Amino acid sequence: MRPRHSALLFIAMLLAALPLFAEREPVLKQADVPHPYYWREMYIPQLTTGPSSVAWMPDSKTLVYSMAGSLWRQELGSETATELTAGPGYDYQPDVSPDGRWIIYTKYNADALELWLYDVQAKQAHALTTTGAVNVEPRFSPDGSRIVFVSTQFNRRFHIFTADFDAKAGALNNIQRLTGETRSPLPRYYYSQFDHEISPSWSPDGKEIIFISNRGHIYGTGGLWRMKADPGAFSSNDRGEMRELHYEETTWKARPDWSRDGRRVIYASYSGRQWHQLWMIWSEGGDPLPLTFGEYDNVSPRWSPDARHVAFISNREENTSLWTVDVPGAGDSQVQVRRRQYLRPMGHLLLTISGAERSSIPARVSLTGEDGRAYGGGAMHAEDGFDRKQRSFEAHYFEMPEFKEEPHDIAIRLPLDVPAGMLRIEAVFGFEYTPESRSVLIKQGQTANVTIEMQPLHRPVRFDDWVSGDVHVHMNYGGTYLNTPERLLGQAAAEDLSIVNNLVVNKEQRFPDVASQQVNNRSTGAVRTRIFSGQEYHTSYWGHIGLIGKPGLVLPGFSAYPGTAMGSLYPMNADIADLAHERGGLVGYVHPFDELPTPPNDTSLTHELPVDAALGKIDYLEVLGFSDHKSTAEIWYRLLNCGFHIPAAGGTDAMANFASLRGPVGMNRTYVEMLESNNKRKDESVRGKGGEPSLNDAPAAIWLSGLKSGHTFATNGPLLSFKLGNQGIGGQLSLPAPTPEMSAEGGAHFSLWLRSIVPVDHAQIVCNGKVAKYLPLSGDGMKLDAQGTIPITQSGWCVFRAWADHAEDPVLDNYPYATTSPIYFTVADKPTQSAEDAHFFIQWIDRLIANADANRDYNLPWEKEHVMDVLHQARKVYEAQTK
Repeated sequence: MRPRHSALLFIAMLLAALPLFAEREPVLKQADVPHPYYWREMYIPQLTTGPSSVAWMPDSKTLVYSMAGSLWRQELGSETATELTAGPGYDYQPDVSPDGRWIIYTKYNADALELWLYDVQAKQAHALTTTGAVNVEPRFSPDGSRIVFVSTQFNRRFHIFTADFDAKAGALNNIQRLTGETRSPLPRYYYSQFDHEISPSWSPDGKEIIFISNRGHIYGTGGLWRMKADPGAFSSNDRGEMRELHYEETTWKARPDWSRDGRRVIYASYSGRQWHQLWMIWSEGGDPLPLTFGEYDNVSPRWSPDARHVAFISNREENTSLWTVDVPGAGDSQVQVRRRQYLRPMGHLLLTISGAERSSIPARVSLTGEDGRAYGGGAMHAEDGFDRKQRSFEAHYFEMPEFKEEPHDIAIRLPLDVPAGMLRIEAVFGFEYTPESRSVLIKQGQTANVTIEMQPLHRPVRFDDWVSGDVHVHMNYGGTYLNTPERLLGQAAAEDLSIVNNLVVNKEQRFPDVASQQVNNRSTGAVRTRIFSGQEYHTSYWGHIGLIGKPGLVLPGFSAYPGTAMGSLYPMNADIADLAHERGGLVGYVHPFDELPTPPNDTSLTHELPVDAALGKIDYLEVLGFSDHKSTAEIWYRLLNCGFHIPAAGGTDAMANFASLRGPVGMNRTYVEMLESNNKRKDESVRGKGGEPSLNDAPAAIWLSGLKSGHTFATNGPLLSFKLGNQGIGGQLSLPAPTPEMSAEGGAHFSLWLRSIVPVDHAQIVCNGKVAKYLPLSGDGMKLDAQGTIPITQSGWCVFRAWADHAEDPVLDNYPYATTSPIYFTVADKPTQSAEDAHFFIQWIDRLIANADANRDYNLPWEKEHVMDVLHQARKVYEAQTK
């Protein structure tokens, strides 16, 4: 979406050279389903070093499961796992034929998920589908004659398909779509306007299936439905062919499994709690009851053929693990994997990361074998997009912790299993050290001992007074892993990040981190990383806001949820900001805009940002975040032109317990200059031994105050320094009125520098929304030192910014981007204002007024009166600038 109003023309020209996301594209882009960072993590299988899905052999004593991208077989009572497949690609979601001869599974390879078949006797595998779509959750019918699975091959959305299975040829025939396609009139936000059908499970007689669908519901992936496993049954609900057994707000992970007795169905549910547990319900419906309990996830349940046991995946040990429970029985038990019998020749890697006078530092590490697959230890993560011209799969990585000579670190130092052959090692330690890579030959049965020394970037001046923090992190958000404060500290330390603002937030009906929301001022390790608890207030009507540096929660934590008792537009974000400020917190708008708003044309515009800017409710803006940096900057510039002082912040919106992340914790971060003037206490050392942040309570207050004061720059890679006149970032200059004798070279003197771990293509000083100075970069685009003068004739602001035209590894964002907060200046004591920009926001607020006036979800008349009054107050602020 691009501007048509003349007031946006100069910014459009300014940004004409910017990229359109160039080569980087989303993973599994062939699925046309909203919010892929949810369904991809919660529904699509992910690479984990622990088990991720499980099935039973016919003897009810042997398990087949996916682990580390391969299929494995293991008997109950044994601690040895035998590898059945080893690529190409990654193998997931096995299901075993009733006679035990075949294993059907889904393979992630060639940028798609296809169905494959493994012959247990011949120990060979081949493809069953070549659709180029996303094909998942395959299941054999009880007699082995049919297959049911989920695919996006029809209109790129999730629907259930069936096929006949030819056991002699090992092939699928007569593939037919069983469900869909129904467009819903409901106002869904996180889910498609088209209903989906997922997670099918056969009845014991093979005539019916139970599955999950959101048909008729706004929120969640839907309830449990039952229908005949025949094409046409889906559309014949009037004859009772399809019926909903039970509804609750599931989120991709319910995966019901129908027992062989035909009476019981087991599935994963978070009903009334923060984490998934196993629940059972009659196959005819009724009231479900939980089978397992705990403050962690138990998911992907599978009945044994004799209906006496259930196998499932748990994250109770942070990483994934395999468990079984007897029904009835004496609790659950873990299927331990202490020995692995590999298909391929394997060796071992003992890796140490060092740097800057330290024999061991943490880091983000990627290991890639000759087969193109990723290897590693602990919790494995994957990025959400990649360049198909550069690699076959998205990058995978894990956090390499700092090694200390202590007994509890011995397990960390155990060699990692890696395939024999050349192994590519990549290590990243934040933005102040150069990324390093090595290629190492791994020999069969031997251990390669490798040390990688990270080299600090050379900066022209001391950088010790700048401390990095991420203003937007979610420790847990419904992902694959169970995150803890200790592990979150490790994730941040591996990124050389000093401060983490963990924003507690609802994932629809859950608040996954509500038990940790009082974990404040927690720190560990030489990097001195610290966690602060905050909140993201979730209303997709007014826009999301971050509340940081404050104790406690604002409840209910969300508003304007249509179709619920919390559907009222009250409270507004302005009201929540007032509550946060009363508690001493800071308020910022998070991930504002994926596209540039156009008020004259956008009749559905509801975002409250310009209202709260006008009323002084905003302490910072995520100029760099989970949104389009350029679109957000355009709106930010307009607000600055209206005289509002809004600092730039960087917040990743990292779902830190996801296996598939948009980026690691600290990918988008805020550097704050730790000026003693930010805080009344001056007797505390900001930096500790070795130049690392000493984040005791006083410096923490200095960091938050520095953010509010605008002594910041936001970045996903480049480091910036900027001075104008005698002022640094966030400062204010007072200049006299220009005279006719002032030459074009007159004005304010500037000095700046840039250092970057990746190349950038553009560096500019932007003043009052226009490029005031284009700055030439060095040959590699990673260094800049410049000074000069900028003509200044009217009050306003300047920022220094830099960006690249395309994605640059290891910055796991759409493109590298960095910007300082403004340096403000007044000329002849005149205020900063812009009639054009004020008119733009008046049009915006008029849209808000019209939509709020037409809304019918208010609980009481005074709620609507309050909302309308706030909107009109903000409009008057902009009206004053047009006169």
